[in-house]
Amino acid sequence: MRPARVAAAAPTEPVEPTEPERAAADLRMTLVGVAAWSGGLLGALAPVAALAGLGLGGALGVALLRARGRQGAALTGALLLLVLLAVGLSTSLRHDQVSGGPLADLAGQRAVVRVVATVTADPRPLQGAYADGVWLRVTVREVEGRGSAHTLRAPVLVLAPSEWADVALGSTVVAEGRLGPADGDDLAAVLDATGAPQVRDPPDLWWRGAGAVRESLRDSVAHRPAPERVLVPALVDGDDVGLDPAVADDFRATGLTHLLAVSGTNLTLVVGSLLWLARGAGVRGRWLLLVGAAGIVGFVLLARTEPSVLRAAVMGSVALVALGTDGARRGPRTLGVAVTGLLLVQPGLAVSAGFALSVLATAGIMLLAPGWRDAMARWMPRWLAEAVAVPAAAQLACTPVVAGISGQVSLVAVAANLLAAPVVGPATVVGLAGGLVGLVAPPVGRLLGTVATWCVGWIVAVAERGAALPAAAVDWGTGVVPLTVLTALSLLLAVLAPRLLERPLPTIAMCLVTGVAVVGRLPSTTFAPAGWVLVVCDVGQGDALVLRAGEASAVVVDVGPDPVAVDTCLSDLGVQHVPLVVLTHFHADHVEGLAGVLEGRQVDRVVTSPLLDPPEAVAAVSGLVAAAGAEAGVAPYAAAERVGEVTLQSLAPVDSAPREGPGDGSTANDQSVVLLAEVGGVRVLLPGDLEPPGQAALARALPDLAVDVLKVPHHGSRHQDLDLLTGLGAELALVPVGADNDYGHPDPGLLAALEGAGARVLRTDTDGPLAVVLHDGEPVGVAGG
Repeated sequence: MRPARVAAAAPTEPVEPTEPERAAADLRMTLVGVAAWSGGLLGALAPVAALAGLGLGGALGVALLRARGRQGAALTGALLLLVLLAVGLSTSLRHDQVSGGPLADLAGQRAVVRVVATVTADPRPLQGAYADGVWLRVTVREVEGRGSAHTLRAPVLVLAPSEWADVALGSTVVAEGRLGPADGDDLAAVLDATGAPQVRDPPDLWWRGAGAVRESLRDSVAHRPAPERVLVPALVDGDDVGLDPAVADDFRATGLTHLLAVSGTNLTLVVGSLLWLARGAGVRGRWLLLVGAAGIVGFVLLARTEPSVLRAAVMGSVALVALGTDGARRGPRTLGVAVTGLLLVQPGLAVSAGFALSVLATAGIMLLAPGWRDAMARWMPRWLAEAVAVPAAAQLACTPVVAGISGQVSLVAVAANLLAAPVVGPATVVGLAGGLVGLVAPPVGRLLGTVATWCVGWIVAVAERGAALPAAAVDWGTGVVPLTVLTALSLLLAVLAPRLLERPLPTIAMCLVTGVAVVGRLPSTTFAPAGWVLVVCDVGQGDALVLRAGEASAVVVDVGPDPVAVDTCLSDLGVQHVPLVVLTHFHADHVEGLAGVLEGRQVDRVVTSPLLDPPEAVAAVSGLVAAAGAEAGVAPYAAAERVGEVTLQSLAPVDSAPREGPGDGSTANDQSVVLLAEVGGVRVLLPGDLEPPGQAALARALPDLAVDVLKVPHHGSRHQDLDLLTGLGAELALVPVGADNDYGHPDPGLLAALEGAGARVLRTDTDGPLAVVLHDGEPVGVAGG
């Protein structure tokens, strides 16, 4: 009878899971996170029918597993399939709601509307020669327009006059304006607001409190010089208004950009400090969890409840779990749960680069850093091994995504993060303390703010010195092949790193090789032919032309769609000073590369078409020009000027008074600035994207116009005035055009007509960058492809 009593009692005792069982449970939660992310990507990029087909196939697979008696595998498969479909369908429905709802329909009609909306982001200033006001994000709750009214919930970007500058986050406002279509999937429309908003409901108490802390934080550092006074709020709560673009570029080149935005690191530092103080005060157990939760909520209110902040809060919470007891086991499992939860709440994060960087950095720190630390700890102090392993693991995990965004791979990121790491914590915590203390004792708050700016000053110095190195970052490319190769190399390095790092000799050798590559310049293929007077940069489907104005000086006409491409082109040509930038019109393929021209160069003046349309591009250009401190204006008709070795005359448009357009850029091409340039005795016509009506008007105004070189309008579109283009007598016709574009550019008939008129045609899609050089006083075309 004794065995029976033992058998009956056994089930009442808890059975500890074995290590393989724990590992399997953790792996399942990681797979759930992967399934959720995959579902979000499919929902955003694939049709609903693809999700339905995948669901049907997955259900058949689960049924087959059950039929074969593999109940555990079938249950896991069913869970993964359920999560994938839930996130995928949620993403698809959200996309349809944003892009296909009544607000989007009204935006497509450019309707004048009245909206009731909740402000979800602080107004940010938008100042410059072309715009004066603010922009902010709201969630529209009600909309009236075109004889109908709708109740909904849709995110909208508002371009507003300066009367909106003091609207507090969390307020409910009533406003009027004209709707327009929005770029991207995260906005339903853009509202060009008119007049001041009517505040229907003020923000709640917690929003007012968070706003007071943010204002106190800015006041605590207001007496300090830039950029430190801007970077302390950026470091604490992501408030980077007024940041110099040159400083942002330095941080980007050295892998420190994460310090300029709200990230999981911010929350870990703030809440970690709060928990440390609570423990010191004797708080224990569940009360400590309550303190941590309150700290997380307070941080989110301070940094604003935008998707990026919520993402950072969740990732920071995961990091706190990983740093706690049994974090090595619980961390990956918690990360899987966090990814799934975030994507169920905000399915649009699946295609967000910021989300990918946050998840990969957190995963790298949890999965790679411990092994790397233990390997290096065999021959160096453990604290130093951990200080090196954490930023190195995070950087490696994020490298393919960073390269996909920027087209570059930073060689100094690990060293820069290692040097900056000792002061990031003090700057964040002391800066926040300055804002809190400043509410009751402003002088003490300013003292703490001063200390925080001293810490930030060191970070700025690290970024400046690192970015100034000859090869701080190398161009990599954003195509499928280079990114696949980089991902494979990163995975290989992740596998081999522990074996390499456990011995000092290979580790020191890798550091020396990297150091030599950074201090000396890596070999690169540049295109800078001797005697060049004009270069057409290869920037894809866009225009970017460089006219030699002197030694290391050039006039730039249009800047293409890619800052990295135009920056590389100017660097290859040795251009350090740009006395004049001309933006022929505001289409993206002519203006979006402006940041690349401004990066690391002195730019004196930027002039544009007088037609300020589309407004989003005008606003972006205005902000960049104002931040760079360059003079801004519009191209004056018929005025001739000499800029170094370049003589320029504007031939169109005739009306040079700044004016707004219809809002969609549909008339921008035919209002392109048309330039007649002469450099080194070579006459060049630069017509932007001038359309046939504008070309015909130009031919009537200047019937005897003759040039040596023609930049073919609108990437070689078939819509041209052939009488004008073939009658110029041009010896060279240069076509800036992207390879494999979807527009059929350049048109074969146009190219044949130009060649028939005696012009040699060169094009960037097949010939690479193009140059005009002087040979025995005659212009000669040189291709770099």
